[in-house]
Amino acid sequence: MEAYATGVFRDSFRTAADLLPKVAGKIRELESGPSPLAFAKLAQPPALHWTLEEGTGGLQTDGVTTLLELHVLPLDSAGYSARELETLGHSLPGRVRVTGMVEDDIPLSSSRSQGHMAVSVPARRPRSWGTPRPGQLVEVRLYKTGQLSTRAMLPQDSMGPILDPNALPMQIAELLKFTGALNIITQDRIVLAAGVSEPAMTSIDTFDLRQSRHTASLAGFGRSFALRTEPDESVTLAALQAGADEVADHLARALIAHHPSAA
Repeated sequence: MEAYATGVFRDSFRTAADLLPKVAGKIRELESGPSPLAFAKLAQPPALHWTLEEGTGGLQTDGVTTLLELHVLPLDSAGYSARELETLGHSLPGRVRVTGMVEDDIPLSSSRSQGHMAVSVPARRPRSWGTPRPGQLVEVRLYKTGQLSTRAMLPQDSMGPILDPNALPMQIAELLKFTGALNIITQDRIVLAAGVSEPAMTSIDTFDLRQSRHTASLAGFGRSFALRTEPDESVTLAALQAGADEVADHLARALIAHHPSAA
Protein backbone atom coordinates (compact mmCIF):
# COMPACT_ATOMS: atom_id res chain seq x y z
CA MET A 1 0.00 0.00 0.00
CA GLU A 2 1.32 3.46 -0.85
CA ALA A 3 0.18 7.09 -0.81
CA TYR A 4 1.05 7.75 -4.44
CA ALA A 5 0.44 11.50 -4.32
CA THR A 6 2.80 12.15 -1.42
CA GLY A 7 4.89 9.05 -0.77
CA VAL A 8 4.38 9.60 2.95
CA PHE A 9 3.25 6.10 3.87
CA ARG A 10 4.36 2.79 2.41
CA ASP A 11 3.82 -0.66 3.92
CA SER A 12 2.43 -4.09 3.15
CA PHE A 13 -0.51 -5.92 4.71
CA ARG A 14 -2.47 -9.17 4.47
CA THR A 15 -5.80 -8.21 6.03
CA ALA A 16 -7.62 -5.07 7.16
CA ALA A 17 -6.89 -6.02 10.75
CA ASP A 18 -3.20 -6.08 9.86
CA LEU A 19 -3.35 -2.73 8.07
CA LEU A 20 -5.23 -0.58 10.59
CA PRO A 21 -2.60 -0.56 13.37
CA LYS A 22 0.10 0.22 10.82
CA VAL A 23 -1.83 3.24 9.55
CA ALA A 24 -2.51 4.43 13.12
CA GLY A 25 1.16 3.99 14.00
CA LYS A 26 2.29 5.97 10.97
CA ILE A 27 -0.11 8.81 11.84
CA ARG A 28 1.27 8.96 15.38
CA GLU A 29 4.80 8.93 13.99
CA LEU A 30 4.09 11.83 11.64
CA GLU A 31 2.33 13.87 14.33
CA SER A 32 5.20 13.46 16.79
CA GLY A 33 7.98 14.03 14.28
CA PRO A 34 9.61 17.35 13.35
CA SER A 35 7.94 19.66 10.84
CA PRO A 36 8.84 18.78 7.25
CA LEU A 37 8.69 22.48 6.36
CA ALA A 38 11.58 24.92 6.03
CA PHE A 39 10.91 28.62 5.47
CA ALA A 40 13.17 31.30 3.99
CA LYS A 41 12.61 35.07 3.74
CA LEU A 42 12.01 36.40 0.23
CA ALA A 43 14.37 39.08 -1.04
CA GLN A 44 11.51 40.75 -2.94
CA PRO A 45 7.74 40.36 -3.35
CA PRO A 46 6.82 37.53 -5.75
CA ALA A 47 5.16 38.28 -9.07
CA LEU A 48 1.84 36.51 -8.55
CA HIS A 49 -1.17 36.37 -10.85
CA TRP A 50 -4.30 37.16 -8.81
CA THR A 51 -7.82 36.58 -10.09
CA LEU A 52 -9.65 38.48 -7.35
CA GLU A 53 -10.92 41.12 -9.77
CA GLU A 54 -11.73 38.81 -12.68
CA GLY A 55 -15.12 37.67 -11.50
CA THR A 56 -16.48 34.27 -12.42
CA GLY A 57 -16.85 34.70 -16.19
CA GLY A 58 -16.67 31.32 -17.87
CA LEU A 59 -17.09 29.39 -14.61
CA GLN A 60 -20.24 27.44 -13.74
CA THR A 61 -20.61 28.55 -10.13
CA ASP A 62 -24.42 28.57 -9.96
CA GLY A 63 -24.46 32.32 -9.37
CA VAL A 64 -21.83 32.30 -6.62
CA THR A 65 -19.29 35.11 -7.08
CA THR A 66 -17.24 34.82 -3.88
CA LEU A 67 -14.37 32.39 -4.40
CA LEU A 68 -11.37 31.22 -2.45
CA GLU A 69 -8.20 31.24 -4.55
CA LEU A 70 -4.91 29.56 -3.77
CA HIS A 71 -1.68 30.23 -5.65
CA VAL A 72 1.52 28.19 -5.76
CA LEU A 73 4.53 29.78 -7.47
CA PRO A 74 7.76 27.77 -7.79
CA LEU A 75 10.94 29.73 -7.15
CA ASP A 76 13.85 29.69 -9.59
CA SER A 77 11.57 28.52 -12.38
CA ALA A 78 12.05 29.60 -15.97
CA GLY A 79 8.36 29.04 -16.60
CA TYR A 80 7.09 27.27 -19.68
CA SER A 81 7.51 27.79 -23.39
CA ALA A 82 4.31 28.04 -25.43
CA ARG A 83 4.75 24.41 -26.46
CA GLU A 84 5.35 23.21 -22.89
CA LEU A 85 2.34 25.14 -21.58
CA GLU A 86 0.09 23.69 -24.27
CA THR A 87 1.30 20.15 -23.57
CA LEU A 88 0.80 20.47 -19.82
CA GLY A 89 -2.53 22.20 -20.36
CA HIS A 90 -3.82 19.31 -22.46
CA SER A 91 -2.81 16.92 -19.67
CA LEU A 92 -4.58 18.94 -16.94
CA PRO A 93 -8.03 17.25 -17.18
CA GLY A 94 -6.44 13.82 -16.86
CA ARG A 95 -4.27 14.94 -13.97
CA VAL A 96 -7.34 16.35 -12.19
CA ARG A 97 -9.20 13.05 -12.66
CA VAL A 98 -6.32 10.99 -11.28
CA THR A 99 -6.35 12.92 -7.98
CA GLY A 100 -9.92 11.82 -7.25
CA MET A 101 -10.86 15.41 -6.37
CA VAL A 102 -13.64 15.45 -8.98
CA GLU A 103 -16.20 12.68 -9.47
CA ASP A 104 -16.00 10.80 -12.77
CA ASP A 105 -19.51 11.81 -13.80
CA ILE A 106 -18.77 15.56 -13.55
CA PRO A 107 -17.68 17.06 -16.89
CA LEU A 108 -14.51 19.15 -17.10
CA SER A 109 -14.06 22.11 -19.45
CA SER A 110 -10.68 23.23 -20.76
CA SER A 111 -9.80 26.75 -21.88
CA ARG A 112 -6.69 28.68 -22.79
CA SER A 113 -5.44 32.23 -23.04
CA GLN A 114 -2.14 33.73 -24.02
CA GLY A 115 -0.76 33.37 -20.53
CA HIS A 116 -2.43 30.32 -19.01
CA MET A 117 -4.29 27.04 -19.51
CA ALA A 118 -7.30 26.22 -17.33
CA VAL A 119 -9.74 23.47 -16.40
CA SER A 120 -13.10 24.41 -14.90
CA VAL A 121 -15.38 22.21 -12.81
CA PRO A 122 -19.14 22.93 -12.72
CA ALA A 123 -20.55 23.54 -9.27
CA ARG A 124 -22.90 20.92 -7.88
CA ARG A 125 -26.42 22.29 -7.61
CA PRO A 126 -27.96 22.26 -4.10
CA ARG A 127 -31.09 20.21 -3.46
CA SER A 128 -33.04 23.41 -2.92
CA TRP A 129 -32.43 27.12 -2.49
CA GLY A 130 -30.60 27.96 0.72
CA THR A 131 -29.45 24.39 1.33
CA PRO A 132 -26.00 24.46 2.96
CA ARG A 133 -23.31 23.47 0.50
CA PRO A 134 -19.67 22.68 1.32
CA GLY A 135 -16.74 24.25 -0.45
CA GLN A 136 -15.84 22.80 -3.82
CA LEU A 137 -13.21 23.17 -6.51
CA VAL A 138 -14.28 25.15 -9.59
CA GLU A 139 -11.06 25.90 -11.48
CA VAL A 140 -7.41 24.95 -11.93
CA ARG A 141 -5.05 27.28 -13.78
CA LEU A 142 -1.52 26.76 -14.99
CA TYR A 143 0.32 29.94 -15.95
CA LYS A 144 3.19 30.33 -18.37
CA THR A 145 5.26 31.66 -15.44
CA GLY A 146 4.95 28.27 -13.71
CA GLN A 147 2.33 29.41 -11.22
CA LEU A 148 -0.38 26.84 -10.46
CA SER A 149 -3.63 28.20 -9.04
CA THR A 150 -6.92 26.80 -7.83
CA ARG A 151 -10.24 28.51 -7.20
CA ALA A 152 -13.01 27.07 -5.07
CA MET A 153 -16.36 28.00 -3.62
CA LEU A 154 -16.39 28.57 0.12
CA PRO A 155 -18.87 26.71 2.33
CA GLN A 156 -22.14 28.64 2.26
CA ASP A 157 -25.78 28.62 3.22
CA SER A 158 -28.79 30.91 2.67
CA MET A 159 -26.95 33.74 4.49
CA GLY A 160 -23.94 33.63 2.19
CA PRO A 161 -20.34 32.36 2.09
CA ILE A 162 -18.72 31.46 5.40
CA LEU A 163 -15.15 31.84 6.63
CA ASP A 164 -15.22 29.03 9.16
CA PRO A 165 -12.08 29.02 11.38
CA ASN A 166 -12.26 25.22 11.44
CA ALA A 167 -13.40 24.44 7.89
CA LEU A 168 -11.19 26.99 6.10
CA PRO A 169 -7.83 25.42 7.09
CA MET A 170 -9.12 22.02 6.03
CA GLN A 171 -10.28 23.36 2.66
CA ILE A 172 -6.95 25.10 2.01
CA ALA A 173 -5.03 21.97 3.05
CA GLU A 174 -7.12 19.91 0.64
CA LEU A 175 -6.32 22.33 -2.19
CA LEU A 176 -2.62 22.27 -1.32
CA LYS A 177 -2.52 18.46 -1.40
CA PHE A 178 -4.55 18.45 -4.60
CA THR A 179 -2.05 20.85 -6.19
CA GLY A 180 0.79 18.55 -5.19
CA ALA A 181 -1.04 15.49 -6.50
CA LEU A 182 -1.27 17.11 -9.96
CA ASN A 183 2.44 16.33 -10.15
CA ILE A 184 3.35 19.49 -12.07
CA ILE A 185 5.41 21.51 -9.59
CA THR A 186 8.65 19.76 -8.64
CA GLN A 187 10.91 22.66 -7.62
CA ASP A 188 12.36 22.52 -4.11
CA ARG A 189 10.98 25.86 -2.95
CA ILE A 190 7.60 27.49 -3.56
CA VAL A 191 5.66 30.62 -2.60
CA LEU A 192 2.07 30.30 -1.37
CA ALA A 193 -0.70 32.87 -1.27
CA ALA A 194 -4.46 32.81 -0.70
CA GLY A 195 -7.27 35.28 -1.23
CA VAL A 196 -11.05 35.64 -1.38
CA SER A 197 -12.83 37.48 -4.19
CA GLU A 198 -15.79 39.75 -3.38
CA PRO A 199 -15.31 39.25 0.38
CA ALA A 200 -17.90 41.82 1.47
CA MET A 201 -20.64 39.19 1.61
CA THR A 202 -18.60 36.75 3.71
CA SER A 203 -18.98 36.28 7.43
CA ILE A 204 -16.83 34.59 10.05
CA ASP A 205 -19.03 31.84 11.41
CA THR A 206 -19.47 28.09 11.78
CA PHE A 207 -20.63 26.12 8.76
CA ASP A 208 -23.26 23.45 9.45
CA LEU A 209 -24.08 21.10 6.58
CA ARG A 210 -27.31 20.04 8.31
CA GLN A 211 -28.97 23.44 8.59
CA SER A 212 -28.69 26.98 7.32
CA ARG A 213 -28.19 30.00 9.56
CA HIS A 214 -31.00 32.49 10.12
CA THR A 215 -28.74 35.49 10.82
CA ALA A 216 -25.23 36.53 9.87
CA SER A 217 -22.94 39.38 10.85
CA LEU A 218 -21.78 40.99 7.59
CA ALA A 219 -19.23 43.41 9.02
CA GLY A 220 -17.73 43.96 5.57
CA PHE A 221 -21.01 44.69 3.78
CA GLY A 222 -20.86 48.02 1.94
CA ARG A 223 -17.13 48.32 2.56
CA SER A 224 -14.35 48.00 0.03
CA PHE A 225 -11.51 45.81 1.26
CA ALA A 226 -9.15 43.16 -0.04
CA LEU A 227 -8.86 39.77 1.56
CA ARG A 228 -5.58 38.15 0.60
CA THR A 229 -2.26 37.14 2.07
CA GLU A 230 0.99 38.88 1.15
CA PRO A 231 3.74 36.25 1.11
CA ASP A 232 7.18 37.26 2.39
CA GLU A 233 8.61 33.75 2.70
CA SER A 234 9.20 30.73 0.53
CA VAL A 235 8.67 27.22 1.81
CA THR A 236 9.79 23.74 0.85
CA LEU A 237 7.72 21.56 -1.47
CA ALA A 238 6.53 19.57 1.55
CA ALA A 239 3.87 22.29 1.90
CA LEU A 240 1.98 20.43 -0.83
CA GLN A 241 2.37 17.12 0.96
CA ALA A 242 3.04 16.29 4.60
CA GLY A 243 3.22 19.94 5.65
CA ALA A 244 -0.04 21.03 4.02
CA ASP A 245 -2.04 21.13 7.26
CA GLU A 246 0.52 23.35 8.99
CA VAL A 247 0.73 25.80 6.10
CA ALA A 248 -3.05 25.84 5.61
CA ASP A 249 -3.59 26.78 9.24
CA HIS A 250 -1.28 29.78 8.81
CA LEU A 251 -2.94 30.94 5.57
CA ALA A 252 -6.45 30.56 7.00
CA ARG A 253 -5.61 32.51 10.16
CA ALA A 254 -4.05 35.27 8.05
CA LEU A 255 -7.15 35.60 5.87
CA ILE A 256 -9.54 35.66 8.82
CA ALA A 257 -7.36 38.19 10.65
CA HIS A 258 -7.74 40.61 7.71
CA HIS A 259 -11.55 40.38 7.74
CA PRO A 260 -13.43 43.39 9.25
CA SER A 261 -15.31 41.03 11.59
CA ALA A 262 -12.01 40.09 13.23
CA ALA A 263 -11.19 43.71 14.14
